Amino acid sequence: MQRISSISQIQTVEKGCVLTIGNFDGVHVGHQQILTAARQAAMDRKTQLLVMTFEPHPLAIVRPEMAPGSLTPLDLKERLIAQFGADYLFVVESTPELLALSAEDFVQRFLIENIKPGLVVEGESFNFGSGRSGSIHTLQELADANGFEVSVITAEQVGLSAEPGVTVSSTIIRNLLAEGSVADAATALGRPYRLIERIIPGRGKGRRLGFPTANMKLPQQAIPAEGVYAGFVELADMPDKLLSAKAKIPAALSIGTSATFGDAHSLLIEAHLLRDNVGQLYDKHLAIDFVQQIRPQQRFETESALAVQIAKDCKEAKEVLAGYEAH
Repeated sequence: MQRISSISQIQTVEKGCVLTIGNFDGVHVGHQQILTAARQAAMDRKTQLLVMTFEPHPLAIVRPEMAPGSLTPLDLKERLIAQFGADYLFVVESTPELLALSAEDFVQRFLIENIKPGLVVEGESFNFGSGRSGSIHTLQELADANGFEVSVITAEQVGLSAEPGVTVSSTIIRNLLAEGSVADAATALGRPYRLIERIIPGRGKGRRLGFPTANMKLPQQAIPAEGVYAGFVELADMPDKLLSAKAKIPAALSIGTSATFGDAHSLLIEAHLLRDNVGQLYDKHLAIDFVQQIRPQQRFETESALAVQIAKDCKEAKEVLAGYEAH
């Protein structure tokens, strides 16, 4: 798959291609349905598949204070979309000018004048244009008037622990993460939720307790609720190396403010690796996949009480992850 970022590069895409447009933040199971249908349509038509997305999230431009944390940084989004057989990923910069385009002007500028698709594949809840004024019905009307087709994909529902049938959205996934419901988030994503950042020096308190940790720089992503989790980590010298498949290391994970030590201030993301001989960790980059929450974060009266609880957490994490791998 080739990433392109300008209108001029669109000329390399076949006219009459299959196109799908969206933020695709999370590349969740709803997005996957659309991508799978679009890929099949491109194969049936013997043409190329172009996926069009936007960076940063449009809310970061129009309402920065309301902009959500990203579920998938662009490089991870690109890798996930590539797995669905897209030929091109067109990354459009979200600018005030772009976001001011009416639905009609958006279609004219991108689809009619440049991309010239034969088919556009979207979900039922698709919106586009200034203020999200255009709906899937608007797109169908514009398609009829301009000589391309639209295929509308009905979203399948997934079962979450609190609800048997939910139509997945990026907002729902962010809400699940904010509750610490990472297992449900994984169901909605079709894979465990992943954070990616570099390892930074810690304060050595985990090592002093007998549980050394790799400390992650706070990523510009949606961060799960404070608590202790079971998950897997990957290590690499550079972040792009984390995007290829590797053996994953089981880990007990902590997100919190280190309240037991009486100096709680900034949020910490820590991973205690449940495997020996992993080598030097400093200056490496870390990917964390969250499988299940073990418990909420809590304050302990003494460091020894905390150490006892961490040992229990590690035991439970091993059991959870052994069952997860067996499944």
